[in-house]
Amino acid sequence: MAFASFGEFLGMGGHGPYVWAAWAVTAALLGGIVLHARSERRHLLRNLQRRARRERRLAGGEATVSHQRGGHNDDT
Repeated sequence: MAFASFGEFLGMGGHGPYVWAAWAVTAALLGGIVLHARSERRHLLRNLQRRARRERRLAGGEATVSHQRGGHNDDT
């Protein structure tokens, strides 16, 4: 579809507000998905690093204090 001017292109024959609103909503949703995915990735990596540090600490034989069992190392 050819338009005589840029103004006609933006107006889309009277349907411009609906067309451009749909594009804007789509772009906003896609942007939100990207931001959410980046946030989830950071959260996952942070948890994996925390878990790896904890597993290294436990594998290294360091004594840990259990706060749930009164704080004694020999509780079973």
